[in-house]
Amino acid sequence: MRHAHSSTAPFDAATAARFPSPAGAPKGSWAVIRSLLPYLFAYRWRIVVAVSAMLLAKVATVGVPVVLKEIVDHLTAPGGVALAVPVALILGYGLMRLASTGFTELREVVFARVTQGAVRDISLKVFQHLHRLSLRFHLERQTGGLTRDMERGTRGVGTLVNFTLYSIVPTLVEVLLVTAWLAWHYPPVFAWITLSALTAYIVFTVSVTEWRTHFRRQMNELDTRANAKAVDSLINYETVKYFNNEDFEARRYDASLGNWQEAAIKSQTSLSILNVGQAFIIAAAVTAMVWHAVRGVEAGNMTLGDLVLVNAFMIQLYIPLNFLGVLYREIKQSVIDMERLFGLLHEHREIEDLPSAPALLVQSGRISFEAVSFAYDARRPIFQGLSFQMLAGQMTAVVGSSGAGKSTLSRLLYRFYDPTMGRIEIDGQDIRHVQQASLRRAIGIVPQDTVLFNDTLEYNIRYGRPDASSEEVLEAARAAHLTELLGKLPDGLATVVGERGLKLSGGEKQRVAIARALLKRPQIMVFDEATSSLDSESERMIQQEIREVAQGRTSLVIAHRLSTIVDADQILVLESGRLVERGRHAELLRFGGRYAELWEMQARQGAPNEGDAQPKTP
Repeated sequence: MRHAHSSTAPFDAATAARFPSPAGAPKGSWAVIRSLLPYLFAYRWRIVVAVSAMLLAKVATVGVPVVLKEIVDHLTAPGGVALAVPVALILGYGLMRLASTGFTELREVVFARVTQGAVRDISLKVFQHLHRLSLRFHLERQTGGLTRDMERGTRGVGTLVNFTLYSIVPTLVEVLLVTAWLAWHYPPVFAWITLSALTAYIVFTVSVTEWRTHFRRQMNELDTRANAKAVDSLINYETVKYFNNEDFEARRYDASLGNWQEAAIKSQTSLSILNVGQAFIIAAAVTAMVWHAVRGVEAGNMTLGDLVLVNAFMIQLYIPLNFLGVLYREIKQSVIDMERLFGLLHEHREIEDLPSAPALLVQSGRISFEAVSFAYDARRPIFQGLSFQMLAGQMTAVVGSSGAGKSTLSRLLYRFYDPTMGRIEIDGQDIRHVQQASLRRAIGIVPQDTVLFNDTLEYNIRYGRPDASSEEVLEAARAAHLTELLGKLPDGLATVVGERGLKLSGGEKQRVAIARALLKRPQIMVFDEATSSLDSESERMIQQEIREVAQGRTSLVIAHRLSTIVDADQILVLESGRLVERGRHAELLRFGGRYAELWEMQARQGAPNEGDAQPKTP
């Protein structure tokens, strides 16, 4: 296994290629913080109240040692003091402590909604933005890595906001108050020691933490990649089993964990260096302060109460100041985690609505592809000047060899991608000039590869129209011939289908997808090899349902089995992204071209010779 010290050099280049930063994404700590501020300012009045409570809490905290000094001085004063004075001071001491705790808790109660609200707002915005990004983005990203970036980023928001207001700012305020008190009441050396220690501590912490940042970034990237590999392997559990590759997947995952482990060890080693340096600075400052205080008491320039005050100040500052390094490291790590989260918000939306784009108005449902050219990769064109029309209320079937671009038609119609040239119109409206939401509301699709949510059958069917009634859901299930399946399941529609619908067979998943599309009842229907996973009997039943659903609707049927489209109003034959033939089933057979070749090929394999799909004599 390659160790981190031998793989660190090429890491940055490899990571940049694997996880490129989007143009315009925030880079650097201040850029990330500026991206966060608008979400916090939405709660500006709560921030004002919380900061005020924090300031009052720190004034009370600094007042505790001052009152304690007065108590000690009264108790050690020559000749004694009146009992009423120490009692008043003791009561004041208790009230100061209570005020410190009370205002601190008030700050936390008031600010809790700011933190959680900001996390919620950012999480929702990222989630919505990811759904608006193009299909290309999601095909090129691994889901496991994406979810881990979101998880770390939202956690980083809470960490940054909480630690800043709850720890760093209060500690700095306390240091300034203590320094001001020391400078006003004692020789300058005490204030200088405090400021020097604070300056040295901050400079050392910032310098070493900046040096450590590289290791944290490397850990994050390696953690993301390892998690992506794990999720990808688990999602494809069946494939792993089919090929007996459990050990291969384990070795691949372990290699990723090994690289992460080496980066984590380097990070921990640098952390130890930072902790030792911070402890040395604090110990030196405390020693110098106490030494000067003791000398002042011996010389008679300071009272015993002054010594107690100085010592209490340093003890009071020691714990939060020592923890300040940990907080700064956590904040730096949070900023790094947030970089990728906000980077997701800056991902370019390849498909966007034009400003003030109107909603699509579907009247008859006529669809036109006019000189459409398209390529996923410019080096491999899919369509070149493709033109055809789908008449309103008619069924158009598309056939051709694998890779001819059949399924790409549905992706272009759904506007997952835009043509590089040409245009697609529905009832004379260029789909690039209308709202995407209205376009997709008008189209129902039964995809070739049906992926279901890990929820109930009812949830997956109702997804076609979430506000549908239970009776409508059941009717859609009946129409898709799911009745027999529901009768076999003890929980019926409440049956959980498993991750990506793995508990159902391919045909059963296809029926659920058809039921979902039937429930949506759109004006335009797309069937992308919708019966490819069904047996012959089920196929014939569903074909009948498709015909019924297609009546009065413009329908696009992408087919591999030619037997399923013999009744289509027109059949388009695609080859290498070009339309080579067009006509009805009988016309194309008489023509004796590419369609006739495909028909004969499937006839020899026994595919089309089923029931009504027998070859018709021209």
